[in-house]
Amino acid sequence: MAPVRVRFAPSPTGMLHVGNARTALFNWLYARGKGGTFVLRVEDTDVERSEERHELQLMEDLLWLGLRWDEGPVTGGPYAPYRQSERLALYARHTEQLLAGGKAYRCFCDVAQLEADREAALATHEPQNYAGRCRQIPPGEAQARAEAGESYAVRLRIPDHPLRFHDLIRGPVEFPHETISDPVLVRSGTLREGGMPVYNYVVTIDDALMGISHVIRGDDHISNTPRQVAVYEAFGWAVPEFAHLSTILGADRERLSKRHGATSIASFRAAGILPEALVNYLALLGWGPSGGDHEVFSAEDLVREFQLERVTASPAVFDWAKLHYLNRYYLKTGDAARLLELAWPFLTGAGMLPPRGATAPEVRGWAASMLGLFLHSIDQLDELPAKAAFLFEVNREAVRAEGENKAVLESESAQEVLAAFAARVRASAGEVTPDRFKEWMNEVKAETGVKGKDLFHPVRIALTGSHSGPEFDKLLPVIEQGASLSLPRPVRSVRDRIESFIEGEA
Repeated sequence: MAPVRVRFAPSPTGMLHVGNARTALFNWLYARGKGGTFVLRVEDTDVERSEERHELQLMEDLLWLGLRWDEGPVTGGPYAPYRQSERLALYARHTEQLLAGGKAYRCFCDVAQLEADREAALATHEPQNYAGRCRQIPPGEAQARAEAGESYAVRLRIPDHPLRFHDLIRGPVEFPHETISDPVLVRSGTLREGGMPVYNYVVTIDDALMGISHVIRGDDHISNTPRQVAVYEAFGWAVPEFAHLSTILGADRERLSKRHGATSIASFRAAGILPEALVNYLALLGWGPSGGDHEVFSAEDLVREFQLERVTASPAVFDWAKLHYLNRYYLKTGDAARLLELAWPFLTGAGMLPPRGATAPEVRGWAASMLGLFLHSIDQLDELPAKAAFLFEVNREAVRAEGENKAVLESESAQEVLAAFAARVRASAGEVTPDRFKEWMNEVKAETGVKGKDLFHPVRIALTGSHSGPEFDKLLPVIEQGASLSLPRPVRSVRDRIESFIEGEA
C-alpha cells in the first residue's frame, strides 16, 4: 500500500478561518493516524491578493493549534519549493508537454468573443460552455500565431467520456463530459510574457508530483474535481482518493461568515479560547467517534479515534455554546502555571497586572490565587478583566442603584447587618482572615437575629458589588493580599471597602 500523504494548501489572501482550520485538522489527524506525511503548500498564484503577512499568520495559527507540518515552507522537504509562486517554471514545462502531446491547445479567443458566446448560450438556454472555436486550429498554425506575439490562453481537451472519482465521504462520483467545457489551464498571455496558470491546473500538478494520496478539502471544491481528474488523465497520473468535507453553517443555517461573529483562528486566540478546546471542537464539526457520545478529546485521543469514514456529508452547524463548554472544561482542568501565562496579557491590558517581565514573586502568587477565583465562571479568557474588576473598584452609587442590590440593601435587616459588621471591622486591626470573618458573621447573626442570605448578601454586596460571587474563604485572602501589593490599579482592603460603602467615602 502506498504511503499516506496529505496536504493543506491555503491561499495567503486573508485570515485562516474555521472552515480551513478544520480542513487542516482533518488532514493532520489522518496523516498522524496512518503514520503518513502532512504537507503544507502555499497556493499564492493570486498575485494581487496574496500577502506575506497572511502566510506568516496562517503558519502561526497552525502552530498555535498544534498542527505542525512535516514538509512545507520553513521546514522544507523533498518536493520543495512549497510555494506555487516559486514553481512557475515547472508548470510551464508541463504545459509544453500537454501542448506537444495534443492534450491541450492554444485558445486565441478574446474576452469580447467569449462574452458574446456566453450571452448567446443564455439566450437559447444552453450550457455556458466554451464553444470550442480554437479546438481545431492546426498546432503549427497556433504555434506560429503564438510566436508572432498573439496573446492566447491554454485550454485542456476534455476527453469524450465521463469523469469519475471516488469520494471517501460521498462514494463514487461521476460528471458527464458534456458538463465540463475545455477549461483554461493558463490564462491569456503572449509566449514571451507567459500567462498565469489557474488553480485547478497547478493544484493537480503539485498533488501528483508531491505524491499526495488523499485530497481532503471542503465540499465547495467538488465542482473543481472533474477538471482536476481530467488533468490527471491527460498526464497519465493515478487519481488520488478524495474526501470532501461538509459546509459549516451558522445558527441560522446559512454558510458561516463574518456576520456570525469573529471566526478567524486569530480572533479565537485573541478572545482567550484555548487551542486544545478549539481543536477538540473543530474535530466534532462533521465527525463523530465510533462509540458513545463522548465529546472531550485530547489531540492524542483524536489521532487514535479519527476515521474519514465517520465524517458526515451533512452540513455542520457551528455552536458557540458547545465551544464554550469545551473551553470551560480545559480552563478548569488545565495546568495552573500555563493558564496564568495565557491569562496575564488580558489582565495587563486592563491595567490590573504589571508586565510579566518585571513581576515580583509575590505578585505572581497573588495573580495565581486571583485567577483561581474566576476560571470556573468564564467561557473565555477575555472575560477575566470584567470578572475581576470588583477587586479594584466598586462603584458605590451604581451598586446601590442596581435592581437586585437595591432590593436587598433597602431592607431594615440589611442595614442592621452592615452596621454591626462595620463596627467590628472598625474595632479590629490587621487583615480580615476567613476565620475572623466567620467569627464576626456569627456575632452579627446573634446580635441581629438575621441569618442565611439576608445575613450574607448585604456584606457581599458591600465588598464586591454583587450578591453572588466567589466563596468568602477564597475571596478574602485575595482581597487582603492584593491590598498589600503595589499593583498598577490598587486593590482596596476589606476595611477600606466597608468604610467606603457605609460612609460613601471616595
